[in-house]
Amino acid sequence: MKKLLPLLVFMFSFYIGAQVQNGTFTINPPAFDEDEEITITVSGVDPSIWGTTDVYLWAWYFDSNGNFADNSPTNGEWTNSSETQIMTNNGDGTFSYTLTPTLFYGDTGISQIGMLVKAKDGTGDKKTQDNLVAVGRVRVDLTSPTDDFVLLSSGSNLSISGTISEAGSTTVAGSYEVFYNDISVTSGTCGFPTCNTTLTNITESGIVRFVGTPPGSMDSAEATFQVFIIPTVTEQSLPVGLKEGINYGTDPTKVTLVLNAPGKEFVQIAGSWNNYNPSSSDVMRRDPSTGIYWLEISGLTSGQIETYQYWVFDTNPIADSPTLVKAADPYSSLVLSPFDDPFIPSSTFPNLPIYPDGQEREVTVLQTGQTPYNWVVDNFNKPKEEDLIIYEVLVRDFDADRNYQDLIDRIDYFKDLKVNAIELMPVMEFEGNESWGYNTAFHMALDKFYGTPEKFKELVDVCHQNGIAVILDIAFNHAFGRNPLVRMWMDDPDGDGWGGPATNNPYFNVFPTHAFNVGSDFDHSNPLTRTYVKNVIQYWIEEYKIDGYRWDLTKGFTQNCGNGTFDGDFGCTQVYQQDRIDVLKEYVDHTWSIDPDHYAIFEHLGNDDEEREWANYRLNEGKGVMMWGKMTDQYNQLTMGFSSNTNFDRVGHLAHSGFNGKRVIGYPESHDEERLMYKNLEFGNNSTGSHNVRNLGTALSRMSALGAVSVLVPGPKMIWHFGALGMENSIFTCNSGIVNLPGGNDGDCKLDTKPQPQWVNNWLGDVNRKKIYDDWSRMHTLKINEPVFEGDYAINSGGLLPRIYVFDNTLPSNELRNVVILANFDVLAQNITPDFPFTGTWYDLMDESGSTSINVSSTTAAINLQPGEFRVYGNQPADALSINEFENSSLTLYPNPATTSFTIDAYVSSLNVFDITGKLVKSFTGNFDRYSVFKIEDLNQGVYLVKAQNNEGASKSSKLIKL
Repeated sequence: MKKLLPLLVFMFSFYIGAQVQNGTFTINPPAFDEDEEITITVSGVDPSIWGTTDVYLWAWYFDSNGNFADNSPTNGEWTNSSETQIMTNNGDGTFSYTLTPTLFYGDTGISQIGMLVKAKDGTGDKKTQDNLVAVGRVRVDLTSPTDDFVLLSSGSNLSISGTISEAGSTTVAGSYEVFYNDISVTSGTCGFPTCNTTLTNITESGIVRFVGTPPGSMDSAEATFQVFIIPTVTEQSLPVGLKEGINYGTDPTKVTLVLNAPGKEFVQIAGSWNNYNPSSSDVMRRDPSTGIYWLEISGLTSGQIETYQYWVFDTNPIADSPTLVKAADPYSSLVLSPFDDPFIPSSTFPNLPIYPDGQEREVTVLQTGQTPYNWVVDNFNKPKEEDLIIYEVLVRDFDADRNYQDLIDRIDYFKDLKVNAIELMPVMEFEGNESWGYNTAFHMALDKFYGTPEKFKELVDVCHQNGIAVILDIAFNHAFGRNPLVRMWMDDPDGDGWGGPATNNPYFNVFPTHAFNVGSDFDHSNPLTRTYVKNVIQYWIEEYKIDGYRWDLTKGFTQNCGNGTFDGDFGCTQVYQQDRIDVLKEYVDHTWSIDPDHYAIFEHLGNDDEEREWANYRLNEGKGVMMWGKMTDQYNQLTMGFSSNTNFDRVGHLAHSGFNGKRVIGYPESHDEERLMYKNLEFGNNSTGSHNVRNLGTALSRMSALGAVSVLVPGPKMIWHFGALGMENSIFTCNSGIVNLPGGNDGDCKLDTKPQPQWVNNWLGDVNRKKIYDDWSRMHTLKINEPVFEGDYAINSGGLLPRIYVFDNTLPSNELRNVVILANFDVLAQNITPDFPFTGTWYDLMDESGSTSINVSSTTAAINLQPGEFRVYGNQPADALSINEFENSSLTLYPNPATTSFTIDAYVSSLNVFDITGKLVKSFTGNFDRYSVFKIEDLNQGVYLVKAQNNEGASKSSKLIKL
């Protein structure tokens, strides 16, 4: 009777191809109990179509309630099936596999098994269709009611009809017994072919079990469904100060849950505390003025993990919409998933709470009395927008464990590269485990595949201790089908519990209103959507101390460009839309009201007339939205050695019409484009044997110059995931290491999990790759620490010999205030006219010692550069502050007053803390970068003197108040 989800079709729906074969499955014996051995045979499958000779069984099963339980523990990976499930080739075009369900799945209470046959690597739909088989020699099928729940008014009668089958298909007469909440209420003998009975005067909700027994048999089977009595909802005002989602108070035995579900008749809370069998006391109250539902839950145990769902009822749903939706809380901060959790390593998420038995779809976790995280850096001082060097990273593909601990363990990699911000691709709960993260289902919950909330806080804290801001990539254009705000108002014509937004959905559009949509399209004109977005962005700032957001696909925030199809109106989407300008300003205003220095970054990639509305917004207050500035094609032409399409002026803000400040994040690479090094090796200029760009060493030697003509342009910049090590793996690399490009029969591997050759092959130990890393690190140091790189600039690009001039004439003449950057991206040596702004001594800024210089007697005298060579010249060396400058400048401590730690704004070799009597009470030695963290939690409250010394022996001091 239950409508069962064909899980594998759902899980692998992204693999689109023409390789699916329709196999014919036979089971021997055709009717069997869960503890009996069976043989599965499939015919009509030709593995040669998949380019192989072997086929493998891929299997899953359902529990006694008809809910998906788990996959076979020996399936292996979709791209690499386990050898234990290879099927026997019978030599006659058929393949067989023998198993006993309880032993094979390692479980009991199995109601149905699912299977398909596939190639060892199923990528590209190298599989058959799904096949479902009922378990049990006796079956009961109800013909009335037809759903797995019934909604009744109190005192109603309920008719029940069903059939009993034996040996899998033969209908028999037999007898029946009906249980209501495990109490026998009626029994009788069936007519043929149908059993009929009626339950009368039903006044309370409960579970009906209809047990059928064939004549003269000791075996029986049952079908179950749930009865809900429509309650009278108590109208009561929402207590002051409560917000949507989970509201923890000072009493650890209580929690209040709040849900905004417009148009719904009533809502019950099913949770671990009521064994997911809610009664009338679990019906949520409704605020008479707002319609918001809420309920206080009491009797909880402090620190104990609890789980729950909202059971949302609509007694008069619109066509194709369900009467009941069971959904997790839209504001979940942690969810459990029956689909994904079994595959999360315990090393990544120790003591993962157990998904509640017998339930379906996601449930929300709550826990009162949680111990707050002890932050080392409680008030991080963010780098200025103009100084940002952002490292975009996908946690999944960074290192072998694919979790937050990998980044924590490699913090020196980021620190030594001198980046001052990490931008994480979406870490919010997404569908599946291995994903880019843009298929977000729960915007306020961390995806457990990367680690625990505590571990994520540790990552943020460690970054802050090392002067590195943390920026989250967040996808608010859309949500995917598991999202409760989609499901509570969904169109579900086949009744499987999944579907897109219905016409009465207050949060989502039925059809997208722009041309780039995936998933379900948020309606940002609706106040409910805007409230949801604001609540979510506030949560990450307050709970995890996140420093900024990169807003994905901001073109989708308009309501003006729908055409009644899923394609949207491309031309409309591409041009100025006032509504998305206004709503995105509203969102960043809300963010800045919480954190005035929060970073706002838009991936818009649109026209200047629209982007400048955001780039200039509140710029006079030091704010303004940073816009992504893609220069991938232009920079790749340079690294490949081709002169066409090499104008990269738009890497900076000056080439963006009307931009009043440095609010363009220019970048050569991001997650979305083919890797520069891959194209260098595949398509680079090979016209000369002495400098063949398709040679790995040669291609790597050109990447340092790329950093010089990108990073050093004033304004925020971004680099991609191992670009600083010259990663040459294609974006279309599969987990196996094979490259599947778009258009192939197997589909491309763009979204696939990648291998990690940078660590496996010790790329930091490769002299060619380490040179890129060191050169970029030096450039990042210059960019962050030298004031001139916050000044003005001019770019001369559009050929293979670009020149960049950076200058700030307001700086003293004895400081670094003029920089000249030259590069040769040709494959032959070239003379380049530097056009120095004046004669005299010019220093090689890539030489950290400051000892390398040239004497310029003619500003136009040519400089010869070898292919791939670059120079960065300055009018002064770019060393740390001189002794006098260090001594005469003030030492800034923050926070000050401090409670547990403080940071400073200087590079120092030692730092000492003295009490008011002059006694040394704490000492730190080593080479400390700017924004290093110094812990003082062991000091008593009071006033202290902090004295810092640099490598040249110069010192400066400041007063510190310890609270």
